[in-house]
Amino acid sequence: NAFDDARMKFDVRFYLVSILFIIFDLEIAFLFPWAVAFKDVGLVGFWSMMVFLAVLTIGFAYEWKKGALEWE
Repeated sequence: NAFDDARMKFDVRFYLVSILFIIFDLEIAFLFPWAVAFKDVGLVGFWSMMVFLAVLTIGFAYEWKKGALEWE
């Protein structure tokens, strides 16, 4: 029928996985330039990246604990 709904059902977990992929992909995009310029950024640059990585690690642990990565 031409007037039926054309949208297919799509599992929300695919969106969650894609958002998590984008977040951790951006982490790598920030980590590579920092690693290249490690000698030039000094102590402040080092600790700012450590805080950034700690926040991402805490977020990853939270997602894991909430079961967002479970696919059952």
